[in-house]
Amino acid sequence: MIRNYLKIAWRNIRKHALYSTVNIIGLFAGILFFFLIGAYVWSELQVNRPLKNAPQQYILTSEWKDPNMGYDLATLGPLAKRLKNDYPNLVKNYYRYDGITAIVSRGEKLLKQNVQLGDSTLLDMYGLKVLHGDPVTALQQPFNVVITRDMAFLYFNRTDVVGQTLAIRSFDDSIHDFKITAVLDNLPENTVTGLTPAYPSKVFVPVANAGYFGRADLDAWQNLQIASYIELQKGVKATDLAGPIRQLLKQHTPASVQENLQVNPVLLTSYHLHRNNNAVLRTIYTLTLAGLFILLMAVVNFINVSVSSAGTRMREIGVRKVIGGRRRQLIFQFLSESVILVAIATLLAVAAYPLASGIFEGAVGKPIPPLSSFPLYFIGIPVLLILVIGIASGLYPAFRLSAVNMIHAMKGTLRSVGENRLLRKGLMGFQFAVALLVSVAAFIITQQVAYFFGKNLGYNKAFMVSAQVPRNWSEPGVDRMIAIRDQFAKLPEVAAVSLSYEIPNGNNGGQVPVYKSGADSATALTLQLLSTDEHYLNTYQVPLSAGRFFDGYHRDSAQVVLNKTAATALGYQSAAAAIGKQVRVPGDPTIFTIKGVTDDFHFGAMSGKIPPLLMFHVNFNPIYRFLSFKLKPGNMPASLAALQKTWSALIPEASFEYRFMDEDLSILYAKELQLKKAAYIAGVLALMIVLLGIFGMVSLSIQKRVKEIGVRKILGASVAHIIKLFAKEFVAALLLAALVAIPVAYWLMHGWLQNYAYHIRISGGIFVIIVLGIACITFLLVSVQTAKAAMANPVKSLRNE
Repeated sequence: MIRNYLKIAWRNIRKHALYSTVNIIGLFAGILFFFLIGAYVWSELQVNRPLKNAPQQYILTSEWKDPNMGYDLATLGPLAKRLKNDYPNLVKNYYRYDGITAIVSRGEKLLKQNVQLGDSTLLDMYGLKVLHGDPVTALQQPFNVVITRDMAFLYFNRTDVVGQTLAIRSFDDSIHDFKITAVLDNLPENTVTGLTPAYPSKVFVPVANAGYFGRADLDAWQNLQIASYIELQKGVKATDLAGPIRQLLKQHTPASVQENLQVNPVLLTSYHLHRNNNAVLRTIYTLTLAGLFILLMAVVNFINVSVSSAGTRMREIGVRKVIGGRRRQLIFQFLSESVILVAIATLLAVAAYPLASGIFEGAVGKPIPPLSSFPLYFIGIPVLLILVIGIASGLYPAFRLSAVNMIHAMKGTLRSVGENRLLRKGLMGFQFAVALLVSVAAFIITQQVAYFFGKNLGYNKAFMVSAQVPRNWSEPGVDRMIAIRDQFAKLPEVAAVSLSYEIPNGNNGGQVPVYKSGADSATALTLQLLSTDEHYLNTYQVPLSAGRFFDGYHRDSAQVVLNKTAATALGYQSAAAAIGKQVRVPGDPTIFTIKGVTDDFHFGAMSGKIPPLLMFHVNFNPIYRFLSFKLKPGNMPASLAALQKTWSALIPEASFEYRFMDEDLSILYAKELQLKKAAYIAGVLALMIVLLGIFGMVSLSIQKRVKEIGVRKILGASVAHIIKLFAKEFVAALLLAALVAIPVAYWLMHGWLQNYAYHIRISGGIFVIIVLGIACITFLLVSVQTAKAAMANPVKSLRNE
């Protein structure tokens, strides 16, 4: 019997091919998007979970009352080690590292790599898969190095390279061979080797080499910039560390640190989600809601079309009841058809997943797991979807159709179906509301992202190219790099060039406490530090508010430049009032004179306010990392080729690896860009499903009212009047949906924008544009279908029973 039900169901699906196709396409789109969102969410939730003893692994984060004093992802260098040594009953193990960028070479391959200078506990503590070498001893001796499979292939074209050497350049321009002691398998995404996702480490050297690289001692309590991790003993809670941490801070740090710093152990399995102002978690919530709403839209569309198509099956229902068909048989029959349609759509979605995942990866900016990577029990998800969606979406039509009176059914009387027009309009209104909500979100996210890349940065990013240079932080090293800078400046393709420690990419690497000369050093404020040359403002075209920038600078001239926020923070009434005033750094006898004050410009993400900034000249503070080039408009490939040629001649010890400023900003706002692309996809799918629903409902409505159209035409109704008759129902549903969706969209997007200290304003014009746009598309679709029926010969529609 079940076989017969399925046969009849399949025949009915084929008989009503148009409406079946509309339903299948809508369900396919909704289920496929749901699968893609689910895969993305699952992959984000898996970050850090494969690590050994993941439930006991924590990162020590810093919460500063004055955010300019330090970073949340780094803390006091010795803290993790002392917790392990002093409280072994609480802490089982620890790992710390200092992240650096160094030139790693072999033969003619000279490439900049992100290097972790860390403890020997790394490999064993996290259970990283070692292809070759001993994980216990690999990082114990100086001048050893551990690399990943990718790095081994890059430099040696094979993985079995234990015992081979790589040359790594230090910051005083010396070169030393490092012996490869282990090769790791390629590392899955995690926040130990990839604390900064855009710059994951693939080269690891022992902390014993800190002196070689000129880095601060990891065991110095003054070192506030060390990434620190601990593994707790089983049964120990993070809250159990509050007392020991306070005790260590009290014993080893000054009052200024104790009053401002709170160290919080955060579970690694959740840290990834909450980092960067909950960026990943907000993206997960947003995309999950979008996926669920779009899937729900597809189900609603299915119900709407099924209910509206009831009139086409009245006689079939009547005949089956006359010959003895029972209601439960009819219910099972209609549910079978619903389940088959959902099964077809689900199988198509599964088949399309490999291709669609490649496209979706570009939107979310990370690989989407292939089907083969999911646990075996995930097979139950498509099966569950088929049953739940199939039964849920077919339940109402099945019960309504099976309850039809057989006499009215044989006559084909639609009224007896109990057709609930209010329900249909409500469901259509829900679809419109979701489409409006997603469209408004996509529009506002797009505007905010454009604001990130716009003209409000405080500097001109057009034609800006930056490249990291080899470091020799000595007077001769600075002199050489300035001479190289001047050679680049002579190129006809270069408008300006500057040497600096940082560029405006959100990775500012230093702070300095400053107070007014003559005041108590306890009043010192922490300012962001930038070491640069006299061409920085001209290269980035940052306006000068008062005074002068560095010019004709000498090493014995202690002059500094502030931004407006720093001048205000130090208590000066205006930028001009700060010029010529003197400031000091605690513990340093040097008295610095304020030479100039610049306008504020964004040095980091707009999620935070522009920090107070102090600039030293690179001759006085000899640290640098970047050459920034302002290229002249024109042939960019030719300009870059000229830079490459000059670089090879002037800096042969390093490869020319450059990035445009837009690329740096893309890394800085990676999550926002991912959200923008995903919102586009969601918006297009939502609109497509709405239009599919409108198409199906208009087609059914025309089919049921074909004689009415004929009568109206004979009585003199125009085509425009008939179009208006059909369109007003959908326009009314859209307007009602707008009344609900617009306040909800405003509330949601206003809350989202509050995550950024600098953001756009939501104007009413956004909502007007979206509503009018969807209204026009809806009216156009209804008009095309209705006009075709209205222009048909009315005699044909009236003569056929």
